[in-house]
Amino acid sequence: MPTPEITPQAQEFLSRRLIGRLATASAEGQPHVIPVWFLWENNAIWISSYRSTRKIIDLESNSKCALVVDVDDAQGGLTAVMLEGRAELVSTPESAVKERIERVYTKYLGPQGLLEKDPQTWLNSPENVLIKLTPTRVKAW
Repeated sequence: MPTPEITPQAQEFLSRRLIGRLATASAEGQPHVIPVWFLWENNAIWISSYRSTRKIIDLESNSKCALVVDVDDAQGGLTAVMLEGRAELVSTPESAVKERIERVYTKYLGPQGLLEKDPQTWLNSPENVLIKLTPTRVKAW
């Protein structure tokens, strides 16, 4: 299925330093919603995570997921963007994964914040994995 068109307005909205909420479901269908940092890049949402987290465990057995990003007041005419699709877990090549995770962290922490101890520890964790959500459905309002 082709990726739905994302309007420039929605792309600009997704480029802001907003928190998204990722929804996953276990193999048994139990929902799980968690706040996440994300990056809109190459027609996909990228989310950094660790292999041992509930969201990764869910996605390993059920790749369907959704992300919603919203604000109280309209910014650029939008108050929310929702993306639905299937997730791909990306862990190789390690150098490309680390570079993309670094871009996610830089979006939220800035270049100086990225140099702090915690993000450096996160960047170098052997647990790192990226969630790549290529949307099959997008809704903006």
